[in-house]
Amino acid sequence: MKTRTWSCVLLMAAGATLIAGNIQSAAADTLCVNPGGKSGCFAKIGDAVTAAMAGDTIQVAPGTYAEDVVIGKSLSLIGANSANTTINATGKGNGIYIDGRDAKPPFSPLSEVVVTGFTVQNTNFEGILVTNASSVTISDNRVVSNNLALVVTPPPAKCPGIPGFETSEDFDCGEGIHLSGVDHSTVSGNLIENNAGEILLSDDTGATHDNLIIGNIAQNNPFDCGITLASHPLDPNLPPEIPPTRGVDNNTISGNQSSGNGVAVFGAGAGVGLFVAGGGLETAGNVVIDNQLTNNGLPGVAFHLHTPFAGQNLNNNLIADNTISGNGADTEDAKTPGPTGINVFTNAHAAPITGTVIVQNIIKNEQVDIAANTGTGGLVDAHLNNLLGKATGVDNLGTGTVNATVNWWGCSKGPGASGCASVVGKGVTSTPWLTAPTAQP
Repeated sequence: MKTRTWSCVLLMAAGATLIAGNIQSAAADTLCVNPGGKSGCFAKIGDAVTAAMAGDTIQVAPGTYAEDVVIGKSLSLIGANSANTTINATGKGNGIYIDGRDAKPPFSPLSEVVVTGFTVQNTNFEGILVTNASSVTISDNRVVSNNLALVVTPPPAKCPGIPGFETSEDFDCGEGIHLSGVDHSTVSGNLIENNAGEILLSDDTGATHDNLIIGNIAQNNPFDCGITLASHPLDPNLPPEIPPTRGVDNNTISGNQSSGNGVAVFGAGAGVGLFVAGGGLETAGNVVIDNQLTNNGLPGVAFHLHTPFAGQNLNNNLIADNTISGNGADTEDAKTPGPTGINVFTNAHAAPITGTVIVQNIIKNEQVDIAANTGTGGLVDAHLNNLLGKATGVDNLGTGTVNATVNWWGCSKGPGASGCASVVGKGVTSTPWLTAPTAQP
């Protein structure tokens, strides 16, 4: 009995040793890249990606790398510092492409990719493109001077050569950072400037949902919005292994600065744009919170639903705790009477917009703080906002309703009083109002 007990112990110990050995052999490796491939490192980032196994880390030393890096496996790509570690993709499609769309059979969803510490510049299309992936982190990068294939004149704007799966890229070439078919991922702490536009979330290749866009600076991107959430037509050649899911839903846009975007062409871009571009598409349930949205070509926040197709959904989005100032008027069928903080627009023949909540924002230096044209049956709830434009606090341009109770209109006597913002249009409820500004978090 005693011998048998010791035999069991020895077998267990041997098993533990085997398990430990297996864990050790499966441990992730760290690969290195530097200019010239010195000290056993790779000279090209792409070669290191090819050699890496899932879970590995690639450390990239300071230098300039003339590459279009394609990542199709779980790994961490770590640049030394965005100030001195540059991917210069002149003449190439992208700087970094995290590609879950083109995985070879047997199809395995791409996840757990990290990209940090780079300057990405001079691409024809996106600086950083991500398709059909989960749990991706893009942080602390400089994404500058991309989208160089964009042809603005003569109109209409075009983006020749962009891949066919990007179904609605005509005025932005995919912007600086583009997520399509991406979920539960984070874009944080990046500086994105002098591209056509900054950050695009779309569903060309599948639903883009439950992502966090936080703490980025988007500035001086001349031809499109700072941050765009847009439901697009589906990629007609989507690989059969990828389910054709739709929607740009339940994403959070928080703590970003979006300034000076969309100003090169009249009406080119908002601070944050939420758009639907056809039947069966949706941009819904998103949260835009605690952002600085200033001096953009279109309103600080613009909702657009232009087309009269069935099954569209631009509902249940929340705009909260933002500071919005000095933006432009909306244009064309979404036209507003002047510079506008927030515009919620649907075409008269399209679906109404409901469930929009606008709460506890500071809106100033605008001619119209909040404009609404939400269609018959549409509804906007706007409460606890500081409406400081001193011209029009709420302008209802359509047949829907606006519940605008409990706002500060710039003076204690309420909307329309001397020194207060006013109400324009029918269907606006503004009583009761606040007699002092609401405290901001």
